Amino acid sequence: MGNDLFSDAALVLLGHGSTLHAGAAEPVIQHAAALRRRGHFSEVREAFWKQDPQIRSVLTSLTQARVVLCPMFMSEGYFSEQRIPVELGLRPKGDTPWNRRSAQDGRTLFYSYPVGTHPAMTSAILDRARRIVEAFPFPRSPLPGDTTLFIAGHGTGQNQESRRAVEHQTERVRALGIYASVEPVFLEETPGIEDCYRLARTRHLVVVPFFMGEGPHVIEDIPVRLGQPASVVRDRLAAGRPPWRNPTELRGKLVWYSPSVGTDPCLAEVILARVREAVEFNPNVQTDLPAASLVRDR
Repeated sequence: MGNDLFSDAALVLLGHGSTLHAGAAEPVIQHAAALRRRGHFSEVREAFWKQDPQIRSVLTSLTQARVVLCPMFMSEGYFSEQRIPVELGLRPKGDTPWNRRSAQDGRTLFYSYPVGTHPAMTSAILDRARRIVEAFPFPRSPLPGDTTLFIAGHGTGQNQESRRAVEHQTERVRALGIYASVEPVFLEETPGIEDCYRLARTRHLVVVPFFMGEGPHVIEDIPVRLGQPASVVRDRLAAGRPPWRNPTELRGKLVWYSPSVGTDPCLAEVILARVREAVEFNPNVQTDLPAASLVRDR
C-alpha cells in the first residue's frame, strides 16, 4: 500500500472496549500504534464503544476528507453491523440495505467489514499456532502433521455469525492440509472447549482462541474449560504469568494454548487489506486475498 494512496485519509480502528478489563482494548491500541509507525495514513486513531476515547468523539475531532472506519471485531455481529453503524448514522435501523461508503459533513466515511471475517485471518491463526509451539518445544516441537489444531470461538445461540466465522476459518485452515486435523470448539455451543480431548486423534493439541483481545474468556474461561483448575489460573495471573503452562499434559494429551488471534502482529496486514477493500474497490463487495500469503514458511 503506497503512502500516496492514503496520505490524506484518517484510519480509525473501532473496538468494543471494556470498563472492567484493560486487555479488551490492548489489541486495538497495539495495532493502531503499529500502523501509525508505517506512515500510510494522515492519522491513525483508536476508538471504543465501551470506553474512552469514544467513537463519536474521535470522529468529531478528525478533519481529513476521507475517514476509514475499521471494526476490530471477529464476526459480522450485532455491534459491528448494527449498533455502531446505526449510532454513526451510516445505516438505518432494521435490515434495510445500506452503503458502507457515506458522505457526511463534507467528508467521505468508509466503513469496512470486520477484520475477523477477512479470509486472511487464516494467517493470524496459523501464525499463533506455529509461534506457541516453537516458543515451548517439549522436548521438541511436534510436526503439524502430528498435531490437531483447535480454533476456539465464543459461539452464541442468539447470533450465528460468531459460529460461522470460526467454522469458515476452520475450513480454510483444514483445506491447506498442514495439520492432522482442524476442529472448531466453542464456549457457548457444541462442540464445547472440553470436547477437544474427545475429538483429537493425535497426542499433540494446539488451541488458538479466535478472540480479539485477552479478556476473561481467553485468560480464564477457556483454560478452565480445558481442565486447568480455576485456582491455578488465578494464581498464575496474579503472578503476572500466562494462565496456561505450555505444554500441559492432560488426559494423555500434550496441550499448547496460544494468545488470542487478535493480538497477532500480522493482523496489521489484515487491517490494511480491509482498508484497500473498502476504499479502492466496491465498498459492498468483499475481496478474497490469499490467506496463506501472510504466513511465513513453516
